[in-house]
Amino acid sequence: MPQFPLAVTLTLVSLSLFGWLLSVGRTLLLPFVIALLVWYLIVALAEAIRLIPLGPFRLPYPVALVAALGAIFGVSVVVVDVVTANLTDLARDAPVYQARLETLFNTYSHKLGLADPIELRDLVPDNALNRAITAGANAITQIAGSASLVFIYVLFLLLEQSTFDRKMARLFSSSERVELAFMMRARITEALRNYLGIKTAVSVLTGLLTAGLLSLLALPYAALFGFIAFALNFIPTIGSLTAVLFPGLLALVYFDSLTPFLVIVFGLGTIQFLIGNLLEPRLMGNSLNLSGLVIMLSLSFWGAIWGVTGMLLCVPLTVMVLIICAQFPATRPVAVLLSTDGEVGEPMVVGHPDSPGPGKGPDPASRQ
Repeated sequence: MPQFPLAVTLTLVSLSLFGWLLSVGRTLLLPFVIALLVWYLIVALAEAIRLIPLGPFRLPYPVALVAALGAIFGVSVVVVDVVTANLTDLARDAPVYQARLETLFNTYSHKLGLADPIELRDLVPDNALNRAITAGANAITQIAGSASLVFIYVLFLLLEQSTFDRKMARLFSSSERVELAFMMRARITEALRNYLGIKTAVSVLTGLLTAGLLSLLALPYAALFGFIAFALNFIPTIGSLTAVLFPGLLALVYFDSLTPFLVIVFGLGTIQFLIGNLLEPRLMGNSLNLSGLVIMLSLSFWGAIWGVTGMLLCVPLTVMVLIICAQFPATRPVAVLLSTDGEVGEPMVVGHPDSPGPGKGPDPASRQ
């Protein structure tokens, strides 16, 4: 019994130290984490390109890899340019929209006969809109500024990926541990590929439908709001609400009547509901097996440590923790608490005929 409190204390101290290190080292860690994500997307896209039918031939893997690298970085440059231009225009026009919103509050306060009219400063701090836009512009600028470092990391990951299996095999002293490590990598890769593939597809669809609806109604910055809807779709729960809030507020002050505002809010809300509650669950199934409460706690934790980037990565990181914890008796209770229904599957059996070893399994990162 005396050892139990000591173990709990050591665990809490270790977790606190780990969180502190993540927070302090965010400047160094975030570009590398983003590079890992980009590298994984490039490898997955290269595998997809190789599957394109070209008669009896298939593209060599190096050619597919170069094509995927060019496609992802080309799209990233275009997106950053469009978003930066839209944010610049929005920051220039922000005082006009803020004055229009204050006038709108005064008008409806008088119509409702309020003795104390509602003012914008009662709802949000002074210059909150300008600060929010400036923060968004700074975030885009920081991402663009670190793009060169991310690009260098990605290049080294691509150059060294052929040695990952050999290095990983030499990290462990026994063949059983090596096989278990490759089995866990295969399961994590399968879960992340399923999540990222489906999430990216539905996020692109959400962004396109959002931009299309706003363009149809002639609301400015439709491309910016489409990108915001795409990015925020990776943030559980609050992302979809925020993606409706921003264009709704702009529609409220941009148009002279409430009809476009209501159409935009209802239309975007319908898009978010249909995709987030009908299409995505049908495609995703129960592959993540994460509790909703755990997702929200993970969202708060990673958001506090790494900001918006942490919120975007909270689900993949938590999935990795669940899969790893489920394989060891000491940490299996943690996996049970993280899961939706407590069913985390049986621990992986070393020596199973279907278990992947070095160079096997669904992870394409080690292919040439």
